[in-house]
Amino acid sequence: MGTRRVLVTGCSSGIGLAVAARLAKDELKRFKVVATMRDLGKRGPLEKAAGDSLNKTLEIKQLNACCESSIRECVDSLPDRRVDVLVNNAGLGMIGPLECQSIDAMKELFDTNFFGLVRLVKEVFPDMKRRQSGHIVVLSSVMGTQGILFNDVYSASKFAVEGFCESLAVQALTFNIKTTVVEPGPVVTEFERKVYEDAENMDLSATDKETAKIFREIYLPYSKKIFASIGQTPEEVAEQAIKVITAKEPPLRHQTNRLYMPMTALKHADPTGRLPLDAFYKMTFKYDKVFNATLTMLHLLQRIRGKK
Repeated sequence: MGTRRVLVTGCSSGIGLAVAARLAKDELKRFKVVATMRDLGKRGPLEKAAGDSLNKTLEIKQLNACCESSIRECVDSLPDRRVDVLVNNAGLGMIGPLECQSIDAMKELFDTNFFGLVRLVKEVFPDMKRRQSGHIVVLSSVMGTQGILFNDVYSASKFAVEGFCESLAVQALTFNIKTTVVEPGPVVTEFERKVYEDAENMDLSATDKETAKIFREIYLPYSKKIFASIGQTPEEVAEQAIKVITAKEPPLRHQTNRLYMPMTALKHADPTGRLPLDAFYKMTFKYDKVFNATLTMLHLLQRIRGKK
């Protein structure tokens, strides 16, 4: 297989930046990376991360996943409109009590997280089918398989992504096109920091006092502990993404964080849904000391693994 052109979205920071830079610096020179972002004014960190690969194995282009004409213009600018691998990464976050979220904000989130993916696939899928080759790689989340407290709308957008990809994958196989959904758990990025910073300053007047207390005094502290204990770096997630992109037979789903797998495995263990629901409820409200001890142990395991 020759050099493959990889179109990556959401490359101004975080996972998208890490994936684009890692592909561009591939020692075997297997990739030509088209790293895209909505605002080219934010290209500085990517240029720095790309180093000597900039304008050689990596080029930066403007692309707004919420605008069909922007996507088409970007793809039209590529030789033969060829995209061998699409890496969809652009996304928005949202946490907090449902009553405190506006419908307009929810629509904006879905427009990026779900419809942004749909627009991109609509643009590159027909060409991939004609060539009888291609790989669609979607950065989703474990919250696309397991709903988490106070992540109702974000999780719903990722469930939509998972259903879309699973359905499309069946048709795609007919045309020798692979589909992979990459599912990170907690990832320590500027994106996540901003989401949680906004949450701490959120106006909770639209919800009841008990819900506000649960969000501020239980959910937010727990989330910080989870990120500190088992959170991955964007670079670690990028390495996992490279594995599926270079795999001979890439999987439909790939979780990047082994330490998070027991939590998602609960869902598959009980088709009724009672087991994971009961487990998450008790971990949050009944056995918080056990949960905290478990997180401390996982943090220790992460440190030990990092030293190897």
